[in-house]
Amino acid sequence: MQVKLISYTPNPDRAVATAMRLCYSPVGAEELMEQMTESQVAKLVDKVVGMGHTSTIEHASFTFAVEGVSRVLTHQLVRHRIASYSQQSQRYVKEHDFEYILPPSIAARPEAKAKFAALMENIRGTYDQLVEAGIPAEDARYVLANATETKIVVTMNARALLNFFSERCCFRAQWEIRQMASLMLKEVQKVSPQLFKNAGPTCVTQGVCREGAMSCGRVNGKEE
Repeated sequence: MQVKLISYTPNPDRAVATAMRLCYSPVGAEELMEQMTESQVAKLVDKVVGMGHTSTIEHASFTFAVEGVSRVLTHQLVRHRIASYSQQSQRYVKEHDFEYILPPSIAARPEAKAKFAALMENIRGTYDQLVEAGIPAEDARYVLANATETKIVVTMNARALLNFFSERCCFRAQWEIRQMASLMLKEVQKVSPQLFKNAGPTCVTQGVCREGAMSCGRVNGKEE
């Protein structure tokens, strides 16, 4: 899996602090942005996130290039609706030699791994035969597995990302999207340390779990 931050709002922490301060200042945004010290920026960002007045953090956005993930993952990802997605098309990109994602639980069992690999080869062969027979790629793709590797570009604002990290960095999240979320979090913390310094599952950031009976037990020190 590869996750790379390819574009983002310049000085995201400062942009958010400026937006917040503008709400209560007669001075224009450009002047505020230039005048604020790093300490003031940090305090304002902490304040706005802590108070939950998070509309101002929507002014910072982040774009990621993601590769080496499955269609299983992207089907979950697009449920996060406050975002923009551009995914590699199986309609226009031929999948004759498609790669696939092997879950660790299957990889750990030789017999299961062999069955999985055999099925992928069978699917690959069937796909090739259909295309060779004149079936359009957009129809031949119906035989492809959810495990098929895909690539996607994702853009989210900081508010959407904080929500995304709270849900998908959770131990209850499926392993693949949790791995992606963790890599995305590391990327944004490099360029926006203040906004995302406390990002993550609520058991870590707030000491509470919202999973109810489905909790992994981490918040109570009984992690399974």
